[in-house]
Amino acid sequence: MTDTVPESSAEPSPAPAPVAEESKGAALWREIKGLFWVLVAVLLFHSFIAKPFYIPSESMMPILLKGDRLVVSKYPYGWSWVSPSFHVFPHWSGRVMGRMPERGDIVIVTPPGGSDDWIKRVIGLPGDTIEVRGGRLIINGKPVKSVPRPPVMVPVDANVPCGMEFSGFQTIGEDGKAYCRLPIVRETLPNGVTYDTIDLGPGSAGDDRPPVKVPANHLFLMGDDRDRSADSRFTHEQQGLGGPVPWENIGGRAEFITFSLDGTSQLLNPLSWFEALRSGRAGTSLRAQKE
Repeated sequence: MTDTVPESSAEPSPAPAPVAEESKGAALWREIKGLFWVLVAVLLFHSFIAKPFYIPSESMMPILLKGDRLVVSKYPYGWSWVSPSFHVFPHWSGRVMGRMPERGDIVIVTPPGGSDDWIKRVIGLPGDTIEVRGGRLIINGKPVKSVPRPPVMVPVDANVPCGMEFSGFQTIGEDGKAYCRLPIVRETLPNGVTYDTIDLGPGSAGDDRPPVKVPANHLFLMGDDRDRSADSRFTHEQQGLGGPVPWENIGGRAEFITFSLDGTSQLLNPLSWFEALRSGRAGTSLRAQKE
């Protein structure tokens, strides 16, 4: 008897259908759309949640140095026309879900008629009368508590050269390095918020300013470096804020320092980015501290 192998009853599997290759143009368009939505998400986060901020001047020394990078939260006071990162909205009064800052808050502000962001401290609220007499801050007729403190020793570097604006205050520390030895006065506002200011002595243009009543929905702002800050004490012609500013011009609250650079970093030299980092500044809180 002859053995036979039965034929398989299963039909052969069909060959897989060829997969159409994505054209280069379609792939490029897909990548562009992906990048677009990432950009939109970043802009929305920057505009309504938080954004980085760079300190370009000495006006908030000693707490902030030129070259500090920090985080500014956008939501604590609600949102207004200045909230978007590039101020693309038309000017309108008021805020959405807004509330007034507290005395002592460090805020970013867009000067009336301007487009840049400045950083200052909230000193006066609506209804307050603010005066400066002999360098002494006076709120509602009462001098703010001011206590001299030991000088602060700020290391001299490219961002803080301790130049002509601090003439006579440069010194050599025990470690042989150059420092700016700056006189400090600690102020305490009526709500108990306390902070250090730099007071170089009499003679500054901002040491004597007549009483100003803060209008409704406005804030009086000042820099902690009282002799080197263009703020609500000065007119627009004097490069200041022109008096109290509308609260809708407040863009957010400063939260903490992320890192700080001494001014020696070079864009095309990544190694210099690390060498330029100032130690001990990352993580410094900028929230108002009470006595």
